[in-house]
Amino acid sequence: MVFEEPEDPSNRSFFSEIISSISDVKFSHSGRYIMTRDYLTVKVWDLNMENRPIETYQVQTIPFVGFYISLYLQMFTVHDYLRSKLCSLYENDCIFDKFECVWNGSDSVIMTGSYNNFFRMFDRNTKRDVTLEASRENSKPRAILKPRKVCVGGKRRKDEISVDSLDFSKKILHTAWHPSENIIAVAATNNLYIFQDKVN
Repeated sequence: MVFEEPEDPSNRSFFSEIISSISDVKFSHSGRYIMTRDYLTVKVWDLNMENRPIETYQVQTIPFVGFYISLYLQMFTVHDYLRSKLCSLYENDCIFDKFECVWNGSDSVIMTGSYNNFFRMFDRNTKRDVTLEASRENSKPRAILKPRKVCVGGKRRKDEISVDSLDFSKKILHTAWHPSENIIAVAATNNLYIFQDKVN
């Protein structure tokens, strides 16, 4: 059995093989699904349907308020804002970074890392996502994580960060989710951050 999504010939480029190379794969806790992570996307595959993924989350940011997660379309972006930077990412070897992905305990939320110490969470049920940042300011007890948004245009709002301002040396490659609690761990270079859903 081979799980493979047919490539659209109109999207083929010099970088196609590099960015579609799978850097991580995980079975869901239920055993029904497999999740894969490549440079730009997270895909969820049903074990009974190998011809295409049932969900694709492309790693890009969309505004959201709160700890839990926001998605609007069936195709979501993880790093889509980086497409215009693939040449420079190739030159500085960042395009070869291997990001991991992880399920929460109920398989309803997916988490993966990104650049600038950002990490992304995708809620499969509500179709919502959020981008959060692991930083010393956010690691204080009782600190509330504020959603972040990366923009590609020249004009940006106060709460947005330009794709040109991203620090590609700060990256979250490794993530973990507690098997039964809403507790996550993200590794940012030599720091390990632990975040917990707020308790009333």
